[in-house]
Amino acid sequence: MNISIFCVGKLKEKYLRQGIDEFLKRLGPYAKVDIIEVPDEKAPEHLSETEMEMVKEKEGERLLAKITDDTYVIILAIDGKMLSSEQFAKELDQLATYGKSKIAFVIGGSLGLSKKVEQRADYALSFSKMTFPHQLMRLILLEQIYRAFRINRGEPYHK
Repeated sequence: MNISIFCVGKLKEKYLRQGIDEFLKRLGPYAKVDIIEVPDEKAPEHLSETEMEMVKEKEGERLLAKITDDTYVIILAIDGKMLSSEQFAKELDQLATYGKSKIAFVIGGSLGLSKKVEQRADYALSFSKMTFPHQLMRLILLEQIYRAFRINRGEPYHK
């Protein structure tokens, strides 16, 4: 399985980078996992609705330019479907079973995802009704992907 995680912006925090590197290493035996970063749009603190949409549009265009047509796209969205770790593992297993070997998870920038990215999505996944920093979501997502592979193989970890 080839998994790509598309993210807006560069990761600067060393502690997050270390955690992400650890889970990328752990995932090595299970899948090929890549993290693709696209530049975030510089934006002042206070934006109008129109300006926010323009920022999301620009970031969305950058994301969509990197995603191929044969990729199954899962966006992370606060209003997406919430799953337990076991349900998430089952979803990944189903995708592999039905030939969806190229999977992309998309994490938006601080303002979220554009409508075009949402429309391109095959699935919208929510980790919580809470808002998390988009940089931290990379680590949380990688941990859950790793957990899913362990669950699907009956290996200890998920307790």
